[in-house]
Amino acid sequence: MKKILLVCNAGMSTSMLVLKMEKAAQDKGIEMEVKALPVTDAEKELNDWDVIMLGPQVRHMEKRLRELTSTPIEVINMRDYGMMNGEKVLDAALKILG
Repeated sequence: MKKILLVCNAGMSTSMLVLKMEKAAQDKGIEMEVKALPVTDAEKELNDWDVIMLGPQVRHMEKRLRELTSTPIEVINMRDYGMMNGEKVLDAALKILG
């Protein structure tokens, strides 16, 4: 099972994206865990995930988070985030995972 962590400021809007990503994964028959956390909480468990996706509003934290973990980190496309396009965000995470 693949594990994807979404990181944002407060975890509110990203929680909606989690639901859409879970549905997209289910539709594709992919077993995975997706969770959203605010950046302050995420720092404590960066190494527990297969890929970390940053909300556009916290992209400025990318360098700092990369210093804290070897887990792959990607900033979510602003359009996909704004449209809450769970399928495209899932596809971006899967591409990183290979």
